[in-house]
Amino acid sequence: MVRSPLTIFVALFFLGSLHLFSAHPNVILMMADDMGMGDTSAYQDFTGNTDDVQLHTPQMERLARMGVRFTDAHTPSSRCSPTRYGLLTGRYPWRNRLKYWVLFGVQGDPMIETDRPTLATLFKSRGYATGMVGKWHVGLRYTRSDGKPAAAWEDADLTKPLTDGPPEHGFDFCRFTSRSHGTSGPDAGKKGVRIGKNKKGDRNTPNQAIGPGHVHGRLSVSATGNGKQLHRDGPNAYILHALGGRHSDSAMEFLTNHFSSKTSGKKPFFLYYASNSNHGPYTPDKKIGGKAVIGAGRMVSGKKTNVRGDYVYENDVALGRLLDFLKTTDDPRRPGKKLMGNTIVVFTSDNGAEISAKAATGPFRSNKGSVYEGGHRVPFLVAWPDGRVGDGDEKSSGETSNALIGLQDMYATFSRILNVPLPDLRNGAKGAEDSFSVLSAWRGEELASRPMIFNDHKEGKDGAASALRLDDPEVGGRIINGKWKIFFDATLLREGKARPVELFNLADDPMEQTNRLKDGDLRPLLEHLVEQALWHRNSGGHRLAIFTTPKRLILDWRKKKQPTGLRITLATKGGKPTMNEEGLGIAGGGTPQVDSGEAILISFGQDVLIESAAIVAGTGTCGGFYQIGDKAPLAIYCVDADNDSKDQQGILSDLGVLKAGEILRLDSSPHYGVEAPGNWRLRELIVRTLD
Repeated sequence: MVRSPLTIFVALFFLGSLHLFSAHPNVILMMADDMGMGDTSAYQDFTGNTDDVQLHTPQMERLARMGVRFTDAHTPSSRCSPTRYGLLTGRYPWRNRLKYWVLFGVQGDPMIETDRPTLATLFKSRGYATGMVGKWHVGLRYTRSDGKPAAAWEDADLTKPLTDGPPEHGFDFCRFTSRSHGTSGPDAGKKGVRIGKNKKGDRNTPNQAIGPGHVHGRLSVSATGNGKQLHRDGPNAYILHALGGRHSDSAMEFLTNHFSSKTSGKKPFFLYYASNSNHGPYTPDKKIGGKAVIGAGRMVSGKKTNVRGDYVYENDVALGRLLDFLKTTDDPRRPGKKLMGNTIVVFTSDNGAEISAKAATGPFRSNKGSVYEGGHRVPFLVAWPDGRVGDGDEKSSGETSNALIGLQDMYATFSRILNVPLPDLRNGAKGAEDSFSVLSAWRGEELASRPMIFNDHKEGKDGAASALRLDDPEVGGRIINGKWKIFFDATLLREGKARPVELFNLADDPMEQTNRLKDGDLRPLLEHLVEQALWHRNSGGHRLAIFTTPKRLILDWRKKKQPTGLRITLATKGGKPTMNEEGLGIAGGGTPQVDSGEAILISFGQDVLIESAAIVAGTGTCGGFYQIGDKAPLAIYCVDADNDSKDQQGILSDLGVLKAGEILRLDSSPHYGVEAPGNWRLRELIVRTLD
């Protein structure tokens, strides 16, 4: 197994991280929703859009001139919830339970467990003030009237503080919508309530099942206390066409409050601005910060744009307001200088355009929801003048990089800037499993080749299909030049098995038109890419892959005899273990399956990587939780049962390192103590030894 490119990449990260920066920079990370590369004039020369179809985004052009424009930047997934998870955690979203699609439902269980590091907790560890405005969409847990976690939306009391939300993941200040704005609450505005796609009458009733409206911190400030009904008017009425200005005002509130105090102003800040625009329905605000939005969008030619164009333009206006603040506000940590110099500003998108028009997607195949380039190649602009990321000159031509980067890399990049070591995965820590610093690329330097995986493919027979990208791989002692991208069906993510279906060389085929899978002369390359996909899929993370060995131990509990080579301790809670053709159960509860609060407890005599567990519900129920040692518990999902509106079934994968003597607990008890318990069997457990 060839490991040299990844090993070199990791080594470069640790060498680079020894550099200390004189002052922790402020950070603004703004992410649009459903914005393609063609949606901004900052990329017009790259996409080839004509002036008549190119939306003019002067503030994005301004940021590009000040800093660096990336033309090969990617989201880890082609949809919003999974990308947001990957951005915040530095981990691929399919290593979580969400194999494809978005987090569905009015509640939507939190994707991020309470002890998983996030960008916000990373910045807080260095004394930053942390703020979040806009779209959350990585899950909430509401609270019942008795103070216990809600099982679902139906038993939630909106007047009670959330059990789980952004504050539980590091954000001190947050003003947000729970998910996409059209599904975060019934629209209280006068537009769109009874027309178009919203032609459902007045849905703001005590029994509404759309969402909580505006959430500040842990509280829905839109709640009236009359069931689930929200305010119909007033400052906290949930009005879709007023969200753009509200979120921008909230961002300014965070910043102005931060600098209004001599104490807080001496601290650096991190602002995560996750815009609702331009996800449908298109609801541009009248104005943002006194600047017109609706009706104000223009093509480069000067022609008026449509309502979608106005909604994209809303992002540009909001970005410009932030840049103006940084340019005009004194930096209290650096007398005589403005905030702009020592502030990192990033603008990007959560996936490709939601429409298929090439003017929006850029010169790429497909769009949002696809693993073809148009689904996950996105705009990425970054400037940090004092950090040698661009020169800060708004009148310069700016810099362009064609380096391959991903939004999951932000965790490691900021970790390096802050001089914070990444979590020690080999010794059982969790965090940033798929993240590598790309700071050197921000500064115009080359990055070492490494694999990158993308998921959620609407063109596949199963949406859980995925693709792996690896540039200029070394195969059999020689470099095979190219930007190679190999597609797999859903078995890679669901079962950890590789079935390649397409192979493209983006270097000469960026539109992914010529499938090279059956080219005989590429057979060694194909085998290498399949090997890499299996290795990185089943090792728990790109950063863990360098520690894992090819040695796998498959414990098939349908068989009486298990393989030897590792000392294994098996214990059960609630009864004696029992095995049949479906796997390991417990005799003692209501059925011979694991149920009624029963649990399976497994430990090993040496450190191992828990690659996967196959749990079978059969005629029972997929529920309960799993836990490694004293880490936070996570919900169980099964190989034969859904846990969302889409088919999320598959192996329970990427559990992480289990230290010698530490217990892996598979428990049928409700995850939060309020849901239905599980009723299942453990079919198979696969572990790997570690270097």
